[in-house]
Amino acid sequence: MATKPIPSECPMRKHTSTSKVSIEQPEHYGIDDNNTDDNNKSYQNSCPRHSGDALSPDNQIPKLTQEPAPGQTIPLPTSRVISSIPKAKSKEYWEYPSPQQFYNALVRKGWETPEESIETMVDIHNFLNEEAWNEILKWEGMRKRDCDRPKLLRFRGRPHELSPKARIIQWAGKIFPSLGTPPPFDRHDWTIDRCGKEVRYVIDYYAGPDEGDTPVFYLDVRPALDSVDSVVDRIRLATKETFEQLRARAQTGKTEER
Repeated sequence: MATKPIPSECPMRKHTSTSKVSIEQPEHYGIDDNNTDDNNKSYQNSCPRHSGDALSPDNQIPKLTQEPAPGQTIPLPTSRVISSIPKAKSKEYWEYPSPQQFYNALVRKGWETPEESIETMVDIHNFLNEEAWNEILKWEGMRKRDCDRPKLLRFRGRPHELSPKARIIQWAGKIFPSLGTPPPFDRHDWTIDRCGKEVRYVIDYYAGPDEGDTPVFYLDVRPALDSVDSVVDRIRLATKETFEQLRARAQTGKTEER
């Protein structure tokens, strides 16, 4: 599980924890090649601002306007940042939502969010997506012979569905309270194109204790156990980490004996 404090150059480090309440579910809006909104269909039936637009099959996201929302009091940027994540269906890269689109997504779902916090939320959203992709690339490094440039094919937000691993961790916490941990605040399933082969990854997002004014997140990124290759990769990594831990303990023991 990768720990990801927000780097010093990111502007969200300058914000106090008062904005943290607003960013606890930053990943529901994802990355897209058109416009950005909720990835979870369950929100759409109850949301009064749902336009009925068709959803993209790649990310379950309808189009959202760049126009200010009704009642919006301050202007928000409409510029969008290009990610480092390559698209599977073109030579382009996935694009992050603008602060205005992000805010429109929140308004559309009926969430009350301070407008002045939106740009910080977008920064955190983008940062976490980049780190999730970096973790996927680490896994894909074990399959470099098969494909040296995986791409993101599609993704889906599943914030209300615990992954099997997260569910097991919650059960273990009930049996052994010392092992208890809060459940992930979000889950995503990303499907990549491994040079013609589709591979699904599961990403659980956990919030850790802040380091001063810096929010800290834990990303648990791993291939889903729905193929032989993914099972083998999970076993390989677990075995490698176990041997590394045993080696570190052995070296510590030798140092203490001296």
